[in-house]
Amino acid sequence: MSVVDLSKQVALGIDIGGTNTKFGLVNHRGEILTKGSLPTDQYSTPEAFVDALYQQIQPMIDKYSEGGIEGIGVGAPNANYYRGTIELAPNLPWKGVINFADLMKAKFESPCKMTNDANAAALGEMMYGAARGMKDFIMITLGTGVGSGIVSGGHLIYGHDGFAGELGHTIVKPGGRKHWSTGSEGSLEAYASATGIAITAKKMRAEFPDSMLNQFPEDAINSKTVHECALKEDPVAIEVFRYTGQKLGEALANFVMFSSPEAILLFGGVIKAGDFILKPAKLHMERNLLPIFRNKVRLVFSELDEADAAILGASALVWEK
Repeated sequence: MSVVDLSKQVALGIDIGGTNTKFGLVNHRGEILTKGSLPTDQYSTPEAFVDALYQQIQPMIDKYSEGGIEGIGVGAPNANYYRGTIELAPNLPWKGVINFADLMKAKFESPCKMTNDANAAALGEMMYGAARGMKDFIMITLGTGVGSGIVSGGHLIYGHDGFAGELGHTIVKPGGRKHWSTGSEGSLEAYASATGIAITAKKMRAEFPDSMLNQFPEDAINSKTVHECALKEDPVAIEVFRYTGQKLGEALANFVMFSSPEAILLFGGVIKAGDFILKPAKLHMERNLLPIFRNKVRLVFSELDEADAAILGASALVWEK
């Protein structure tokens, strides 16, 4: 019986964003052997985009993988795991339903699996990061928007159509803030994303002229500048994060009572605020839980490097059985 050397097996991980696409070759240990990127929005058709990917990636495969790749994993907005399609993605240049996995299989002559970016992040965390060994957890990505991946019994929840887990668009304040893209009122994303934090900060600083936040021009108000002011003990900046953490915590309580996870993993640029957001989130999560759920669920920050997490997560699709 021959022994398979897993360290020699290589997966291709691709993360498609609205502006840029990142890709890398990853081994079983979660080591990125080589990586690169190209602009997503410069290609008017998905076919031209796949051709450009091939031109950049195939020389990398030839150099770093003697036996070719085991498969391709793709994280993309509105990606359907079951059908291998990207469907009606608002921030990509290609409209409608795109049979992206088929295009990749034909070009690279390798199997291809797809899921949305937050699901990919959850898989990456389960294989390489803070969720190693966990069977039940929820991944929340806090960036420009709020994404999520729900793992139950060791499996990602995809739902009947492949689109389960849009927790960022659940309503946390009925009749609340109108979402800039969907038009819904009071969604978690409208408050807990970097975009939502900027909106909250602009509203609050207008009410308090003495706040340090008023030293910045309107277009420079973002989660990073709010964090800078919070570190300097500006009470308005601290309140922006407290309020954001409250809304996040109230939503997390609902999510806990839905799937009873062992932990909730937080990932993305917003978590750089650390305890400014984590403490109120934990407080309001526990406050809104039934007693049987209290003090059981850990809030954990991701262990994956933010720059590489999307590539690692996408590659994890290849190893998933």
